[in-house]
Amino acid sequence: MTDGDAGRPRAATTRRRVTSTPAASTPPAAGAARQARATGKQHYHVYVIELDDAVWNIARFRKANPDYQLGKPFVYVGMTGLDPDLRFDKHKAGIQSNSYARRFGLRLLPSLYTMYNPMPYEAARDMEVELGIALREAGYGVWQG
Repeated sequence: MTDGDAGRPRAATTRRRVTSTPAASTPPAAGAARQARATGKQHYHVYVIELDDAVWNIARFRKANPDYQLGKPFVYVGMTGLDPDLRFDKHKAGIQSNSYARRFGLRLLPSLYTMYNPMPYEAARDMEVELGIALREAGYGVWQG
């Protein structure tokens, strides 16, 4: 407040009450999306990409896999709300991609993940970590997204 404002009374402010919009005015897509979130719609996937052997030349990858067993594949483990085939294509195109998946990705390995899909978001987030740990314990070279 400045000295010139000292004698003036403060203007009263009115508050408007915010109410939710009626269900009839909600677009169908928005309502379906809200309902899918509320029910935990199962449309998330974990996926595994086989990586080229050249990834072993990267020190950061070697450091993350000290117990790698010679002869086992190198893999990238991720999760997505998209179809895993589409997500693999996006990795290879450099769209929101992991550098190892983009540079060294060869193909998807569906035999390692199809039995888990689809699932809700929280389950996919947890399964990505658990699958990476299980593959690493089995001797795979693993990078997780």
